Amino acid sequence: MQSKQLRFGRGFRVAFDVRKAQAAEMVLEPGASEGDANNRHRGADQWLYVVSGSGVAVVEGVRVPLKPGRLLVIERGERHEVRNTGRTVLKTLNFYYPPAFDADGDPVGPGRRR
Repeated sequence: MQSKQLRFGRGFRVAFDVRKAQAAEMVLEPGASEGDANNRHRGADQWLYVVSGSGVAVVEGVRVPLKPGRLLVIERGERHEVRNTGRTVLKTLNFYYPPAFDADGDPVGPGRRR
């Protein structure tokens, strides 16, 4: 068993990996974004759950509004960007299958960005 108290500090932080899955927290300041029109994870699905704040995800050109309680699955290979369009920080909990980042948040393995 692994357990961790999530802090949701600024930026992207891997919480931990378990076999073939990974959990990470992401916090974006108002006006900030993560990814761009070319961002994708070739070998990993990303499950993004909005904890607080508001924003928009653009997945393969389709805009998805983000607000607390929204669960979004970005499938492997789909190009995507997450933007904070609100007035407060956007906090998300993300799961990757298989793991896509090392402990420092750098892309690794089959899920790495290209």
